[in-house]
Amino acid sequence: MSNKAIDLQLSQLANGAIQEKLDYQLEKVFENIHDPNTKAEAKRTITIKLEFVPDENRQTIKVNCDMSHNLANVKGVSMTVLTGKDLSNGKIEAKELKSNIPGQTYFDDEGIKSDVGVPIDVIEREQNRKIINLQENKENRG
Repeated sequence: MSNKAIDLQLSQLANGAIQEKLDYQLEKVFENIHDPNTKAEAKRTITIKLEFVPDENRQTIKVNCDMSHNLANVKGVSMTVLTGKDLSNGKIEAKELKSNIPGQTYFDDEGIKSDVGVPIDVIEREQNRKIINLQENKENRG
């Protein structure tokens, strides 16, 4: 038996439900701390709010407990986007720049790609379909 005048152990209140809620909040905080997508040094907080609502006689008190956490935000990501108008159909296009320099090709595990990540062999096949043989037309005329 305790000799304290106010004997309310946080871990034992509501049959341990408050401690369970705190354990849940702690788990979320530590998951966030170990998330590589967050800033390591960012502060995280857990707020425990106890609200006391006494009855008219001031003998019984309803205690409400709310908890919340404030975690580190996920780090932002940025990229460069190339945009322009397709001269053949007038539609506006936008694609992510993958090579870091417009017009520059780059290598990855799958081979050589354009500045927006399209394999060079695909581009060459499409261009070969569009080639017009002007000599062929000249021979037919004459």
